[in-house]
Amino acid sequence: MAEHGGAPDGQALDEVVRFTSELIRIDTTNRGGGDCRERPAAEYAAEALAGAGVEPALLERTAGRTNVVARIEGTDPSAGALLVHGHLDVVPAEAADWSVHPFSGEVRDGVVWGRGAVDMKNMDAMILAVLRSWARQGVRPRRDLVIAFTADEEASAEDGSGFLADRHPELFEGCTEGISESGAFTFHDGTGRQLYPIAAGERGTGWLKLTARGRAGHGSKVNRENAVTRLAAAVTRIGAHEWPARLTPTVRAALTELAALYGVDPDLGDVEALLEKLGPAAALVEATVRNSANPTMLDAGYKVNVIPGEAVAHVDGRFLYGAEDEFRATLDRLTGPDVDWEFAHREVALQAPVDSPTYARMRAAVEEFAPEGHVVPYCMSGGTDAKQFSRLGITGYGFAPLRLPEGFDYQALFHGVDERVPVEALRFGVRVLDRFLRTA
Repeated sequence: MAEHGGAPDGQALDEVVRFTSELIRIDTTNRGGGDCRERPAAEYAAEALAGAGVEPALLERTAGRTNVVARIEGTDPSAGALLVHGHLDVVPAEAADWSVHPFSGEVRDGVVWGRGAVDMKNMDAMILAVLRSWARQGVRPRRDLVIAFTADEEASAEDGSGFLADRHPELFEGCTEGISESGAFTFHDGTGRQLYPIAAGERGTGWLKLTARGRAGHGSKVNRENAVTRLAAAVTRIGAHEWPARLTPTVRAALTELAALYGVDPDLGDVEALLEKLGPAAALVEATVRNSANPTMLDAGYKVNVIPGEAVAHVDGRFLYGAEDEFRATLDRLTGPDVDWEFAHREVALQAPVDSPTYARMRAAVEEFAPEGHVVPYCMSGGTDAKQFSRLGITGYGFAPLRLPEGFDYQALFHGVDERVPVEALRFGVRVLDRFLRTA
């Protein structure tokens, strides 16, 4: 069996486009609250794996919310296994807002259109295309690979990676590291430079429910215990709060490498000034130099002339690695004595080393196929299934390689209208992923 060298065959470069298109056509919209059915996409992925000689297991906590897990044996039994995972669900899309139907999977002018094209059926397709190419060529990786296609990433992950980590940890035995979405894509800085950020961390998720209670009464009467007023004041304080800068190791490394690349003073003591000097490249790190809390939903009352006894708000909170205690204490202060808050959903912040052999191999794989690019570490502002898999001691990286043309706003397409991915970006991704996984 071949182990190193080589490249994906021509069939893989065609299959990645077809798989992306066909997966998009399978509507796996996750509306939250259990309203999703990933099973058809899971069966599609399982069939493709079986065609590569890989025996997949289909697992469900809830009927129709299906996950796929398989293991490929490596040539070095002493090496820790690598988890390669992607989710099958997507966020909702309103067809009337799109240039093409969001579940058409249409390939037009060298671009694949549809919900999931970048988040993240493209990566699912890359994984399948690489493994099937290996089967045709007789390739085996150096270390064991555990392949997982998950449900429910776009909501709580309770039916997906959370279920797998809690109920089926034996399937991930030996896994020390993992790769998934949102890394190794082209970031054009507007000056001709091309950056390829590889994710080595995630902010923690703290979705909050705020509840204000007061005295119900007639809307025409004086009421100094108005729950809506109390809630509005707390929400205003949260929305106006200026969070202090806190640099995690990954963000510190990102700023240091970017400063060196742009030839500016790497003054980490004045983060705002440094970000300004980095120009457009600052967008890679500016959301991850501090905690955040953005009010997103309000719910109060049932009639205009009735003061309700309770008012509720929801806040999307994110906290840095090592900064959750500060986040909690700040929310206690900002909500004040008249408003209670609780986590509606909480997941940990993640930190991964940027000096590991695995990170070096990811960097080398990108640089081989994009020698004009500059690989830099970065921290994701949001979160992925890597949070749940971290319960098993698995260190997570974001590595879903794509070479994108200038003007293609990749990050804006996540959950956006007219989500799409260039065909050549997918083929680049297959080449880079193939090279990395052979020797990872």
